[in-house]
Amino acid sequence: MIQLILARHAKSDWADEGLDDHDRPLNDRGRRDAPAVARTVQRAGVRPAVILSSTALRAKQTADAFAEAFEVEAVERRELYLAAPDGLLDAARTSGVDEVMVVAHDPGMSSLVSRLADRDERMVTCAVAVFTWHDGTWDDVDATAPDEFDLYTP
Repeated sequence: MIQLILARHAKSDWADEGLDDHDRPLNDRGRRDAPAVARTVQRAGVRPAVILSSTALRAKQTADAFAEAFEVEAVERRELYLAAPDGLLDAARTSGVDEVMVVAHDPGMSSLVSRLADRDERMVTCAVAVFTWHDGTWDDVDATAPDEFDLYTP
C-alpha cells in the first residue's frame, strides 16, 4: 500500500512586514488549526511513517503539530520550500517509506493534489489530502488513479 498525505502549511502571520517569507511563523489561527486537523486526520486512521517538511518556519510549525499527533519524526527538506508539484512528489517517492506526509506550500501543493485527484482542488491553509493506492507501488502514483482520496480542511 502507498499512502501519500499532502498538507499545506497552516495560516501564517503577516504582521511583521520586514520578515523574510521563509521566516514567517503561524498566526493564532494556524496554531489552533494545525493540531485540530492533525487529530481529525489521525482519527480517520491515517498514520504516516515519516513527515517531510519545507524548511520555512510556518511549514515546520505545522509539521511539528502533525508529528506530535502521529508520534513520528518530522524531517526538514530545503527543496520543499515553494516546490513545484514534481518536486513534492519526488520527495515523497524517495523517502524510503510507503506512508509519507509532505508539508509544503501553494501553488505546488494545490497543483499536485488537483493532478492526482483528477479534478480542480484548492488547498486552503492547513488542508490535508490523503491518497491511497491499496496494491500499488510508488510507480503507480501519478500513473493510475488512487483507490481512495480524502480531503480534510480546518
